[in-house]
Amino acid sequence: MEPRMNLMASELGAKISKRIYNVALAIERSPLPKAVQDLVMLRASQINGCGFCVDYHTKDAAAVGETAVRLHLVATWRESTVFTEAERAALALAEEGTRLADAHHGVSDETWARVREHYDDDQLVALVSLIAMINATNRLNVIVRNPGGSYEPGMFTGLSS
Repeated sequence: MEPRMNLMASELGAKISKRIYNVALAIERSPLPKAVQDLVMLRASQINGCGFCVDYHTKDAAAVGETAVRLHLVATWRESTVFTEAERAALALAEEGTRLADAHHGVSDETWARVREHYDDDQLVALVSLIAMINATNRLNVIVRNPGGSYEPGMFTGLSS
């Protein structure tokens, strides 16, 4: 599979990518636990069929110590025993926030209440922003057909401003 285009090859694409990366960096530096961030990005990327982002977030999570078992089971988190209640709440929000167009009626009050039990306002701002940003990034990569398999942890660190 060959990419349709390299978004970084044009001045505008590089400018936009740099801004997206800097938003991601602000979220990464937020008080939202890194493990939750990694699991949410991986789950949304799986749902959206973004091979590049599944590769990216699996490798980044593994590089900071996430276990292979948890990474393999994130696609079936409801049927798994390896996630905390806080992680389950975040994964539920990620799924509902990702599937807005799939005959879904948005985020349920039940899911929102579960998330509020586990995260403060700053963490919740980061979580909601993370879900929005990973969905946007998934869509960019799926549209241009960026394939998975070539990501190396840290390869985008030069994008920060």
